[in-house]
Amino acid sequence: MVFDFTRRQWLTIIVISIADFCNAICVALQAPFYPLEAEKKGCTATEYGLVFGIFELVVFIVSPIYGAHLNKFGPKVLFNGGILTTGTCAILFGLLDKIEGHIPFITFSFIIRIVEAMGNAAFLTASFAIIAKEFPNNTASMFASLETFFGLGLIVGPMLGGTLYSLGGYTLPFAVLGSALFCAAVMSCVVLPKTHDDEDVKPTGPTMLALLRIPGVLLAAISIMSTSLSISFLQATLEPHLRQFQFSPVVLGLMFVINGGVYAASAPAWGWLCDRPYVKQKHVTVVGCLFVSAGFLLIGPAPFLHLPTVTWVIVVGLVLHGFGMGCQLVASFSDALSTAIARGLPNSIETYGLVSAMWTSTFALGAFIGPTVSGVLFDSIGFQNSTIFIFFLHLLVMLIVLSFLWTCERSSKIDVSASAGDLLQLDGTLDESVLIGEKYMPPPRVKRYSRTSLTELISIHQCKTEKLKINPYTKPYSQYGSIEFSSYKESPVSINDVDAL
Repeated sequence: MVFDFTRRQWLTIIVISIADFCNAICVALQAPFYPLEAEKKGCTATEYGLVFGIFELVVFIVSPIYGAHLNKFGPKVLFNGGILTTGTCAILFGLLDKIEGHIPFITFSFIIRIVEAMGNAAFLTASFAIIAKEFPNNTASMFASLETFFGLGLIVGPMLGGTLYSLGGYTLPFAVLGSALFCAAVMSCVVLPKTHDDEDVKPTGPTMLALLRIPGVLLAAISIMSTSLSISFLQATLEPHLRQFQFSPVVLGLMFVINGGVYAASAPAWGWLCDRPYVKQKHVTVVGCLFVSAGFLLIGPAPFLHLPTVTWVIVVGLVLHGFGMGCQLVASFSDALSTAIARGLPNSIETYGLVSAMWTSTFALGAFIGPTVSGVLFDSIGFQNSTIFIFFLHLLVMLIVLSFLWTCERSSKIDVSASAGDLLQLDGTLDESVLIGEKYMPPPRVKRYSRTSLTELISIHQCKTEKLKINPYTKPYSQYGSIEFSSYKESPVSINDVDAL
């Protein structure tokens, strides 16, 4: 897998990858250390649980707003502002142990987490849009690369944070790693190339509602949300399930990074696969649903399988879950972007921002719903039975995607008489002048016969061909997405048509 990138593209992917890695480290720091500090201040599990939950809820709410106004703010400004805000809030979060009193502590916790969520949403929305803009032919591969660095950050964060915590207590991990994120933000301000694109400067653009009205995009959103739900489902209830094995803290921590590690390692391969012209992203989504469904059958394991609850079965299930995460998250982003443009949304930074916001928002929604559902099911029916919920959820998503592939896409195919470049106009809409079919058939012409010389007929034919910019002597056939192209059949031309040319 060799990429021939320009210097501008290399700078873009390096800067965003470093920022993504540092951002993931800061995100991973809070879960291991904050609950203990909150309990020292007299907070209940419900209170500090809401501190974590409010983060995802705010991301879900504000991401569509950022996506709708990305062109107005500018992707670089939104990216830099978001990462600076996240880094600053990470440092402030490490100072919470200095606050005395239950009410002030929990109040400032909520304030910092809400502001941090707004910065994180801005950073993620802008970074995905910049990647889509700068790498139009390798969107899935570059998106997967970002997710790999984010996954590595989630793995490194707890280990590095634990070391710093043992050396300097609660404040040191947040101060050191928050400062690293702040430095990454300063570097991005200096190094990240500025986007110049006059085509994208438009007073208005597509809305999130218009985006989600496209069936293919809505399916991608459902896939993202269900995958995120499966991830957060385990974060809340996997540890109580593993207590029966009496693992050491180190082994327990390793169990929690198995699916994330597999996801980080496999994401580039899934991205490369999704960028192949002969591979449909929805097929990769179907494979991902199978992986996640099979994984949760083993993580329990499901009661109807009659398998013993042993470590290696759970590990295999987590590995399969990691592969499924890579399939669904990577394929859904590139699928939503290509489907939106093919369905008429402008091929511009506005659409990239909307798709990025949709991905971020639906992922946050799943992360908000997952722990709530898993907690209720764990208390009522136990962990083994609760995993069947995720199994049937992803099985349902798979069946819906398969139904879409067999019905909607087949019925939506159209024949046109031009190349892929001629089909899409600058604003991303279809040029109906090149379409054929009953709807686009020109009015019938009446054949007129007159005496003309061979030289005159050749001149007329050359004029007609020059206007259409199509070679009448070749019969090209290619395929672009779900749109097929067939040969062009020229209408009869008479000597009286010369004036019309």
